[in-house]
Amino acid sequence: MDNQLENLYLLSELLIGEGYQVKKAISGSMALMIAAAEQPDLILLDVSMPEMDGYEVCQKLKSTESTQDIPIIFVSALNDVLDKARAFAVGGADYISKPFHMEEVLMRVKHQLILSQQQQQLKQAEAKYRSMFENATEGIFQISPDGRYLSANPALAMLLGYDSAADLITNLTDISQQLYVQPGRREELSVYLHQYGHISGAESEVTCKDGTRIWISENIREVRDKTNRLIYYEGTVQDVTDRHSMEVELRRERRQAEQLLTNILPYKIARRLKMGPQTIADHYEEVTVLFADLVDFTAVSAQIPPSDLVKMLNRIFSAFDQLAEQYGIEKIKTIGDAYMVAAGLPIPMANHAAAMAKMALEMQQEIRHFYHPNGNPFQLRIGINSGSVIAGVIGIKKFIYDLWGDTVNIASRMESTGEAGKIQVTAQTYEYLKDHFKFERRGEIPIKGRGNMVTYWLISSL
Repeated sequence: MDNQLENLYLLSELLIGEGYQVKKAISGSMALMIAAAEQPDLILLDVSMPEMDGYEVCQKLKSTESTQDIPIIFVSALNDVLDKARAFAVGGADYISKPFHMEEVLMRVKHQLILSQQQQQLKQAEAKYRSMFENATEGIFQISPDGRYLSANPALAMLLGYDSAADLITNLTDISQQLYVQPGRREELSVYLHQYGHISGAESEVTCKDGTRIWISENIREVRDKTNRLIYYEGTVQDVTDRHSMEVELRRERRQAEQLLTNILPYKIARRLKMGPQTIADHYEEVTVLFADLVDFTAVSAQIPPSDLVKMLNRIFSAFDQLAEQYGIEKIKTIGDAYMVAAGLPIPMANHAAAMAKMALEMQQEIRHFYHPNGNPFQLRIGINSGSVIAGVIGIKKFIYDLWGDTVNIASRMESTGEAGKIQVTAQTYEYLKDHFKFERRGEIPIKGRGNMVTYWLISSL
Protein backbone atom coordinates (compact mmCIF):
# COMPACT_ATOMS: atom_id res chain seq x y z
CA MET A 1 0.00 0.00 0.00
CA ASP A 2 1.91 3.01 -1.27
CA ASN A 3 0.98 6.57 -2.10
CA GLN A 4 3.35 6.46 -5.00
CA LEU A 5 1.78 4.33 -7.74
CA GLU A 6 5.12 3.50 -9.22
CA ASN A 7 6.39 1.98 -5.96
CA LEU A 8 3.04 0.26 -5.44
CA TYR A 9 3.26 -1.33 -8.87
CA LEU A 10 6.89 -2.28 -8.37
CA LEU A 11 6.25 -4.03 -5.05
CA SER A 12 3.22 -5.82 -6.43
CA GLU A 13 5.09 -7.15 -9.46
CA LEU A 14 8.00 -8.25 -7.26
CA LEU A 15 5.80 -10.20 -4.85
CA ILE A 16 3.61 -11.72 -7.59
CA GLY A 17 6.78 -12.86 -9.33
CA GLU A 18 7.73 -14.75 -6.18
CA GLY A 19 4.38 -16.54 -6.11
CA TYR A 20 2.53 -14.32 -3.60
CA GLN A 21 -1.08 -13.21 -4.10
CA VAL A 22 -1.29 -9.42 -3.81
CA LYS A 23 -4.17 -7.00 -3.15
CA LYS A 24 -3.46 -3.30 -3.77
CA ALA A 25 -5.04 -0.32 -2.01
CA ILE A 26 -4.36 3.33 -2.77
CA SER A 27 -5.80 4.75 0.48
CA GLY A 28 -6.03 3.93 4.16
CA SER A 29 -9.80 3.44 4.13
CA MET A 30 -9.56 1.04 1.19
CA ALA A 31 -6.80 -0.82 3.00
CA LEU A 32 -9.03 -1.23 6.07
CA MET A 33 -11.92 -2.58 3.98
CA ILE A 34 -9.73 -5.10 2.14
CA ALA A 35 -8.06 -6.25 5.36
CA ALA A 36 -11.42 -6.71 7.12
CA ALA A 37 -12.92 -8.61 4.20
CA GLU A 38 -10.03 -10.89 3.22
CA GLN A 39 -7.68 -10.89 6.25
CA PRO A 40 -4.35 -11.14 4.41
CA ASP A 41 -1.35 -12.94 5.81
CA LEU A 42 0.81 -9.77 5.69
CA ILE A 43 0.38 -6.01 5.08
CA LEU A 44 2.96 -3.67 3.53
CA LEU A 45 1.99 -0.19 4.67
CA ASP A 46 3.37 3.21 3.65
CA VAL A 47 3.46 5.91 6.31
CA SER A 48 2.49 8.77 3.98
CA MET A 49 -1.00 8.24 2.50
CA PRO A 50 -4.05 10.42 1.80
CA GLU A 51 -6.93 10.75 4.29
CA MET A 52 -5.08 8.97 7.10
CA ASP A 53 -1.42 8.11 7.52
CA GLY A 54 0.00 4.66 7.97
CA TYR A 55 0.23 5.01 11.76
CA GLU A 56 -3.51 5.61 12.07
CA VAL A 57 -4.30 2.74 9.70
CA CYS A 58 -2.08 0.45 11.76
CA GLN A 59 -3.80 1.52 14.99
CA LYS A 60 -7.22 0.77 13.54
CA LEU A 61 -6.09 -2.63 12.26
CA LYS A 62 -4.63 -3.51 15.65
CA SER A 63 -7.76 -2.40 17.50
CA THR A 64 -9.99 -4.69 15.44
CA GLU A 65 -10.19 -8.32 16.58
CA SER A 66 -10.33 -9.81 13.08
CA THR A 67 -7.18 -7.97 11.90
CA GLN A 68 -5.17 -7.41 15.05
CA ASP A 69 -2.88 -10.39 14.47
CA ILE A 70 -1.91 -9.56 10.87
CA PRO A 71 1.79 -8.60 10.76
CA ILE A 72 2.45 -5.11 9.29
CA ILE A 73 5.69 -3.97 7.63
CA PHE A 74 6.03 -0.21 7.29
CA VAL A 75 7.58 1.06 4.04
CA SER A 76 8.60 4.72 4.17
CA ALA A 77 11.03 7.33 2.90
CA LEU A 78 11.09 8.65 6.49
CA ASN A 79 14.25 7.34 8.01
CA ASP A 80 14.30 9.12 11.35
CA VAL A 81 14.65 7.02 14.49
CA LEU A 82 11.52 8.58 15.98
CA ASP A 83 9.48 7.60 12.91
CA LYS A 84 10.63 4.03 13.25
CA ALA A 85 9.93 4.06 16.99
CA ARG A 86 6.40 5.31 16.38
CA ALA A 87 5.84 2.57 13.77
CA PHE A 88 6.76 -0.10 16.26
CA ALA A 89 4.77 1.60 19.02
CA VAL A 90 1.50 1.35 17.08
CA GLY A 91 2.07 -2.35 16.37
CA GLY A 92 4.33 -2.57 13.33
CA ALA A 93 6.32 -5.76 12.97
CA ASP A 94 9.11 -4.33 10.75
CA TYR A 95 10.24 -1.12 9.02
CA ILE A 96 11.81 -0.81 5.55
CA SER A 97 13.34 2.50 4.49
CA LYS A 98 13.17 3.80 0.94
CA PRO A 99 14.78 3.46 -1.43
CA PHE A 100 14.50 -0.26 -0.72
CA HIS A 101 16.35 -3.18 -2.14
CA MET A 102 14.16 -5.91 -3.60
CA GLU A 103 16.17 -8.72 -2.00
CA GLU A 104 15.77 -7.09 1.41
CA VAL A 105 12.02 -6.70 0.93
CA LEU A 106 11.63 -10.34 -0.05
CA MET A 107 13.72 -11.50 2.85
CA ARG A 108 11.73 -9.46 5.37
CA VAL A 109 8.39 -10.47 3.90
CA LYS A 110 9.38 -14.12 4.06
CA HIS A 111 10.64 -13.71 7.61
CA GLN A 112 7.40 -12.10 8.81
CA LEU A 113 5.27 -14.73 7.12
CA ILE A 114 7.26 -17.47 8.84
CA LEU A 115 6.89 -15.70 12.19
CA SER A 116 3.18 -15.20 11.58
CA GLN A 117 2.72 -18.87 10.74
CA GLN A 118 4.60 -19.88 13.87
CA GLN A 119 2.48 -17.53 15.98
CA GLN A 120 -0.69 -18.93 14.48
CA GLN A 121 0.45 -22.44 15.19
CA LEU A 122 1.31 -21.42 18.73
CA LYS A 123 -2.10 -19.81 19.19
CA GLN A 124 -3.81 -22.88 17.82
CA ALA A 125 -1.82 -25.05 20.21
CA GLU A 126 -2.66 -22.73 23.09
CA ALA A 127 -6.32 -22.76 22.10
CA LYS A 128 -6.27 -26.55 21.89
CA TYR A 129 -4.58 -26.79 25.28
CA ARG A 130 -7.03 -24.29 26.75
CA SER A 131 -9.93 -26.29 25.37
CA MET A 132 -8.47 -29.48 26.82
CA PHE A 133 -7.78 -27.68 30.10
CA GLU A 134 -11.30 -26.29 30.35
CA ASN A 135 -13.12 -29.43 29.17
CA ALA A 136 -11.00 -32.17 30.74
CA THR A 137 -12.87 -34.62 32.96
CA GLU A 138 -9.95 -34.87 35.38
CA GLY A 139 -8.67 -32.01 37.50
CA ILE A 140 -5.64 -30.07 36.24
CA PHE A 141 -3.65 -27.67 38.41
CA GLN A 142 -0.54 -25.61 39.01
CA ILE A 143 0.53 -25.04 42.62
CA SER A 144 3.15 -22.66 43.96
CA PRO A 145 5.98 -24.02 46.14
CA ASP A 146 4.27 -22.52 49.22
CA GLY A 147 1.01 -24.39 48.57
CA ARG A 148 -1.26 -21.94 46.70
CA TYR A 149 -3.20 -22.80 43.55
CA LEU A 150 -1.86 -20.78 40.62
CA SER A 151 -4.33 -22.30 38.16
CA ALA A 152 -7.09 -24.88 38.20
CA ASN A 153 -9.54 -26.13 35.61
CA PRO A 154 -13.33 -26.38 36.07
CA ALA A 155 -13.14 -30.15 36.60
CA LEU A 156 -10.91 -29.71 39.66
CA ALA A 157 -13.18 -27.00 41.06
CA MET A 158 -16.20 -29.28 40.63
CA LEU A 159 -14.34 -32.25 42.13
CA LEU A 160 -13.56 -30.27 45.29
CA GLY A 161 -17.00 -28.68 45.48
CA TYR A 162 -16.13 -25.10 44.48
CA ASP A 163 -18.35 -22.95 42.26
CA SER A 164 -15.56 -22.20 39.79
CA ALA A 165 -11.82 -22.32 39.32
CA ALA A 166 -11.63 -18.70 40.47
CA ASP A 167 -13.56 -19.61 43.63
CA LEU A 168 -11.10 -22.42 44.33
CA ILE A 169 -8.00 -20.27 43.72
CA THR A 170 -9.36 -17.45 45.87
CA ASN A 171 -10.47 -19.51 48.86
CA LEU A 172 -8.13 -22.52 48.94
CA THR A 173 -4.89 -20.73 49.77
CA ASP A 174 -3.03 -23.32 51.86
CA ILE A 175 -3.42 -26.91 50.65
CA SER A 176 -1.38 -28.26 53.56
CA GLN A 177 -3.98 -27.04 56.08
CA GLN A 178 -7.17 -26.73 54.01
CA LEU A 179 -6.97 -29.65 51.58
CA TYR A 180 -5.17 -32.70 52.94
CA VAL A 181 -6.81 -34.49 55.86
CA GLN A 182 -3.69 -36.32 57.06
CA PRO A 183 -1.38 -33.91 58.91
CA GLY A 184 1.94 -33.54 57.14
CA ARG A 185 0.67 -35.17 53.92
CA ARG A 186 1.75 -32.28 51.67
CA GLU A 187 5.19 -32.28 53.28
CA GLU A 188 5.50 -36.02 52.54
CA LEU A 189 4.65 -35.41 48.89
CA SER A 190 7.08 -32.48 48.70
CA VAL A 191 9.94 -34.60 50.05
CA TYR A 192 9.21 -37.33 47.50
CA LEU A 193 8.98 -34.78 44.66
CA HIS A 194 12.25 -33.18 45.70
CA GLN A 195 13.93 -36.59 45.55
CA TYR A 196 12.37 -38.01 42.37
CA GLY A 197 10.88 -35.02 40.53
CA HIS A 198 7.48 -36.63 39.96
CA ILE A 199 4.77 -38.75 41.60
CA SER A 200 2.24 -41.06 39.94
CA GLY A 201 -0.98 -42.25 41.56
CA ALA A 202 -0.44 -40.70 45.00
CA GLU A 203 -3.67 -41.27 46.94
CA SER A 204 -4.76 -38.91 49.70
CA GLU A 205 -7.89 -38.10 51.66
CA VAL A 206 -8.90 -34.46 51.12
CA THR A 207 -11.52 -32.02 52.37
CA CYS A 208 -14.02 -30.45 49.95
CA LYS A 209 -15.40 -26.92 50.28
CA ASP A 210 -18.48 -28.11 52.21
CA GLY A 211 -16.40 -30.16 54.65
CA THR A 212 -17.06 -33.59 53.13
CA ARG A 213 -14.09 -35.85 52.54
CA ILE A 214 -13.12 -37.74 49.40
CA TRP A 215 -10.11 -39.72 48.20
CA ILE A 216 -8.08 -38.45 45.26
CA SER A 217 -5.25 -39.82 43.13
CA GLU A 218 -2.65 -37.27 41.99
CA ASN A 219 0.02 -37.25 39.31
CA ILE A 220 2.43 -34.41 40.17
CA ARG A 221 5.70 -33.15 38.72
CA GLU A 222 8.11 -30.34 39.47
CA VAL A 223 8.61 -27.50 36.97
CA ARG A 224 12.02 -25.82 37.26
CA ASP A 225 13.75 -23.00 35.38
CA LYS A 226 17.13 -23.14 33.64
CA THR A 227 18.92 -22.55 36.96
CA ASN A 228 17.06 -25.53 38.49
CA ARG A 229 14.98 -23.25 40.70
CA LEU A 230 11.56 -24.70 41.51
CA ILE A 231 8.88 -22.55 39.87
CA TYR A 232 5.73 -24.54 40.59
CA TYR A 233 4.15 -27.98 40.70
CA GLU A 234 1.70 -29.15 38.06
CA GLY A 235 -0.40 -32.25 37.69
CA THR A 236 -3.73 -33.99 37.41
CA VAL A 237 -6.30 -35.20 39.94
CA GLN A 238 -8.92 -37.95 39.85
CA ASP A 239 -11.66 -38.76 42.35
CA VAL A 240 -11.04 -42.36 43.48
CA THR A 241 -13.44 -42.38 46.43
CA ASP A 242 -15.58 -45.21 45.03
CA ARG A 243 -12.57 -47.36 44.17
CA HIS A 244 -10.94 -46.61 47.51
CA SER A 245 -14.14 -47.57 49.33
CA MET A 246 -14.28 -50.81 47.36
CA GLU A 247 -10.66 -51.56 48.22
CA VAL A 248 -11.30 -50.84 51.89
CA GLU A 249 -14.29 -53.19 51.79
CA LEU A 250 -12.23 -55.85 50.00
CA ARG A 251 -9.47 -55.54 52.60
CA ARG A 252 -12.06 -55.81 55.37
CA GLU A 253 -13.58 -58.91 53.78
CA ARG A 254 -10.10 -60.38 53.27
CA ARG A 255 -9.27 -59.79 56.93
CA GLN A 256 -12.54 -61.41 57.92
CA ALA A 257 -11.79 -64.39 55.69
CA GLU A 258 -8.28 -64.66 57.13
CA GLN A 259 -9.66 -64.37 60.64
CA LEU A 260 -12.19 -67.09 59.89
CA LEU A 261 -9.43 -69.30 58.49
CA THR A 262 -7.27 -68.81 61.57
CA ASN A 263 -10.28 -69.55 63.76
CA ILE A 264 -10.58 -72.91 61.98
CA LEU A 265 -6.88 -73.69 61.59
CA PRO A 266 -3.72 -72.83 63.56
CA TYR A 267 -2.26 -69.54 62.35
CA LYS A 268 0.97 -71.17 61.14
CA ILE A 269 -0.98 -73.77 59.15
CA ALA A 270 -3.37 -71.14 57.72
CA ARG A 271 -0.39 -69.14 56.42
CA ARG A 272 1.00 -72.20 54.67
CA LEU A 273 -2.35 -72.87 53.00
CA LYS A 274 -2.59 -69.24 51.79
CA MET A 275 0.72 -69.64 49.98
CA GLY A 276 -0.85 -72.21 47.66
CA PRO A 277 -2.35 -75.67 47.41
CA GLN A 278 -0.25 -78.20 49.28
CA THR A 279 -0.51 -81.31 51.41
CA ILE A 280 0.18 -80.50 55.04
CA ALA A 281 1.25 -83.47 57.17
CA ASP A 282 3.83 -82.94 59.92
CA HIS A 283 5.38 -85.24 62.50
CA TYR A 284 5.75 -84.04 66.10
CA GLU A 285 7.80 -86.11 68.51
CA GLU A 286 6.71 -84.56 71.81
CA VAL A 287 3.08 -83.55 72.16
CA THR A 288 0.47 -83.81 74.90
CA VAL A 289 -3.14 -84.50 73.90
CA LEU A 290 -6.27 -83.95 76.02
CA PHE A 291 -9.82 -85.19 75.55
CA ALA A 292 -12.64 -83.93 77.74
CA ASP A 293 -16.28 -85.05 77.86
CA LEU A 294 -19.30 -83.62 79.66
CA VAL A 295 -20.68 -86.30 81.99
CA ASP A 296 -24.38 -87.26 81.44
CA PHE A 297 -24.77 -84.62 78.78
CA THR A 298 -26.95 -86.88 76.63
CA ALA A 299 -29.58 -86.97 79.36
CA VAL A 300 -29.37 -83.21 79.81
CA SER A 301 -29.84 -82.58 76.08
CA ALA A 302 -33.27 -84.20 76.24
CA GLN A 303 -34.40 -81.82 79.00
CA ILE A 304 -33.73 -78.37 77.51
CA PRO A 305 -34.64 -76.66 74.19
CA PRO A 306 -32.08 -77.07 71.36
CA SER A 307 -31.27 -73.34 71.24
CA ASP A 308 -30.55 -73.27 74.97
CA LEU A 309 -28.44 -76.40 74.62
CA VAL A 310 -26.27 -74.86 71.91
CA LYS A 311 -25.92 -71.62 73.86
CA MET A 312 -24.76 -73.50 76.94
CA LEU A 313 -22.24 -75.57 74.98
CA ASN A 314 -20.95 -72.39 73.39
CA ARG A 315 -20.39 -70.77 76.78
CA ILE A 316 -18.62 -73.85 78.14
CA PHE A 317 -16.34 -74.37 75.15
CA SER A 318 -15.65 -70.63 74.86
CA ALA A 319 -14.37 -70.69 78.45
CA PHE A 320 -12.13 -73.65 77.54
CA ASP A 321 -10.93 -71.80 74.42
CA GLN A 322 -9.78 -68.90 76.61
CA LEU A 323 -7.80 -71.28 78.78
CA ALA A 324 -6.20 -72.85 75.69
CA GLU A 325 -5.16 -69.42 74.43
CA GLN A 326 -3.82 -68.54 77.89
CA TYR A 327 -1.52 -71.58 78.00
CA GLY A 328 -0.54 -71.57 74.30
CA ILE A 329 -2.42 -74.78 73.59
CA GLU A 330 -3.97 -75.56 70.19
CA LYS A 331 -7.67 -76.37 70.06
CA ILE A 332 -8.17 -79.24 67.61
CA LYS A 333 -11.93 -79.75 67.51
CA THR A 334 -15.19 -80.41 69.34
CA ILE A 335 -17.32 -83.45 68.65
CA GLY A 336 -20.76 -83.08 70.21
CA ASP A 337 -20.02 -82.53 73.90
CA ALA A 338 -16.37 -83.69 73.61
CA TYR A 339 -13.46 -81.24 73.51
CA MET A 340 -9.96 -81.97 72.15
CA VAL A 341 -6.76 -79.91 72.47
CA ALA A 342 -3.03 -80.51 71.96
CA ALA A 343 0.08 -78.84 73.38
CA GLY A 344 3.36 -78.72 71.45
CA LEU A 345 2.05 -78.18 67.93
CA PRO A 346 2.14 -76.70 65.38
CA ILE A 347 4.77 -74.72 67.33
CA PRO A 348 6.85 -77.05 69.54
CA MET A 349 6.63 -76.35 73.28
CA ALA A 350 9.17 -77.52 75.85
CA ASN A 351 6.65 -77.60 78.73
CA HIS A 352 3.75 -79.09 76.73
CA ALA A 353 2.74 -81.58 79.44
CA ALA A 354 2.83 -79.01 82.27
CA ALA A 355 0.78 -76.50 80.24
CA MET A 356 -1.82 -79.18 79.53
CA ALA A 357 -1.97 -80.25 83.18
CA LYS A 358 -2.60 -76.68 84.30
CA MET A 359 -5.33 -76.25 81.72
CA ALA A 360 -7.00 -79.52 82.73
CA LEU A 361 -7.09 -78.48 86.40
CA GLU A 362 -8.61 -75.10 85.48
CA MET A 363 -11.16 -76.77 83.22
CA GLN A 364 -12.36 -78.76 86.22
CA GLN A 365 -12.74 -75.51 88.16
CA GLU A 366 -14.43 -73.71 85.27
CA ILE A 367 -17.07 -76.40 84.66
CA ARG A 368 -18.40 -75.92 88.17
CA HIS A 369 -19.92 -72.61 87.03
CA PHE A 370 -22.36 -74.47 84.73
CA TYR A 371 -25.41 -76.36 86.00
CA HIS A 372 -27.84 -79.11 85.01
CA PRO A 373 -31.55 -78.28 84.88
CA ASN A 374 -31.81 -79.96 88.33
CA GLY A 375 -29.34 -77.48 89.80
CA ASN A 376 -26.31 -79.80 90.05
CA PRO A 377 -23.04 -78.57 88.50
CA PHE A 378 -21.68 -80.24 85.40
CA GLN A 379 -18.69 -82.56 85.63
CA LEU A 380 -15.93 -83.40 83.20
CA ARG A 381 -14.19 -86.64 82.43
CA ILE A 382 -10.69 -85.80 81.18
CA GLY A 383 -7.95 -87.97 79.70
CA ILE A 384 -4.38 -86.98 78.86
CA ASN A 385 -1.51 -88.72 77.08
CA SER A 386 1.90 -87.63 75.75
CA GLY A 387 3.94 -88.87 72.81
CA SER A 388 4.42 -88.44 69.07
CA VAL A 389 1.66 -87.62 66.58
CA ILE A 390 1.06 -86.87 62.90
CA ALA A 391 -0.79 -83.58 62.34
CA GLY A 392 -2.22 -82.31 59.09
CA VAL A 393 -5.07 -80.73 57.14
CA ILE A 394 -7.74 -82.87 55.53
CA GLY A 395 -10.57 -81.91 53.21
CA ILE A 396 -10.77 -79.68 50.13
CA LYS A 397 -13.77 -77.53 51.06
CA LYS A 398 -14.27 -77.59 54.83
CA PHE A 399 -10.74 -77.79 56.17
CA ILE A 400 -9.98 -79.46 59.48
CA TYR A 401 -6.66 -79.68 61.28
CA ASP A 402 -6.51 -83.12 62.88
CA LEU A 403 -4.15 -85.51 64.68
CA TRP A 404 -3.39 -89.18 64.12
CA GLY A 405 -1.38 -91.81 65.91
CA ASP A 406 -1.30 -94.10 68.93
CA THR A 407 -0.81 -91.12 71.26
CA VAL A 408 -4.16 -89.70 70.17
CA ASN A 409 -5.99 -93.03 70.52
CA ILE A 410 -4.67 -93.63 74.02
CA ALA A 411 -5.56 -90.07 75.12
CA SER A 412 -9.11 -90.78 73.97
CA ARG A 413 -9.11 -94.07 75.96
CA MET A 414 -7.92 -92.14 79.04
CA GLU A 415 -11.06 -90.02 78.79
CA SER A 416 -13.51 -92.85 78.05
CA THR A 417 -12.19 -95.09 80.86
CA GLY A 418 -11.92 -92.24 83.33
CA GLU A 419 -14.33 -91.17 86.06
CA ALA A 420 -16.58 -88.12 86.50
CA GLY A 421 -14.78 -85.11 87.90
CA LYS A 422 -11.33 -86.69 87.49
CA ILE A 423 -8.31 -86.30 85.20
CA GLN A 424 -6.69 -89.58 84.12
CA VAL A 425 -3.18 -89.54 82.66
CA THR A 426 -0.86 -92.19 81.24
CA ALA A 427 2.49 -93.19 82.66
CA GLN A 428 4.20 -91.24 79.84
CA THR A 429 2.50 -88.01 80.93
CA TYR A 430 3.09 -88.82 84.61
CA GLU A 431 6.84 -88.99 83.98
CA TYR A 432 6.78 -85.46 82.56
CA LEU A 433 4.82 -84.07 85.53
CA LYS A 434 5.62 -86.09 88.66
CA ASP A 435 8.07 -83.54 90.12
CA HIS A 436 5.67 -80.58 89.85
CA PHE A 437 2.15 -82.00 90.29
CA LYS A 438 0.37 -84.20 92.83
CA PHE A 439 -0.95 -87.59 91.59
CA GLU A 440 -2.75 -90.67 92.83
CA ARG A 441 -1.81 -94.01 91.29
CA ARG A 442 -4.90 -95.68 89.89
CA GLY A 443 -3.07 -98.83 88.89
CA GLU A 444 -3.49 -101.09 85.90
CA ILE A 445 -6.65 -100.85 83.83
CA PRO A 446 -7.59 -102.62 80.58
CA ILE A 447 -7.23 -100.43 77.48
CA LYS A 448 -8.83 -101.61 74.25
CA GLY A 449 -6.19 -102.70 71.78
CA ARG A 450 -3.34 -102.18 74.28
CA GLY A 451 -4.02 -104.55 77.16
CA ASN A 452 -3.44 -103.38 80.74
CA MET A 453 -1.88 -99.97 81.31
CA VAL A 454 -0.81 -98.16 84.50
CA THR A 455 -2.60 -94.80 84.84
CA TYR A 456 -2.69 -91.95 87.35
CA TRP A 457 -5.22 -89.38 88.62
CA LEU A 458 -3.95 -85.79 88.35
CA ILE A 459 -4.89 -84.08 91.62
CA SER A 460 -3.25 -80.64 91.72
CA SER A 461 -0.06 -78.65 91.35
CA LEU A 462 2.59 -78.96 94.05
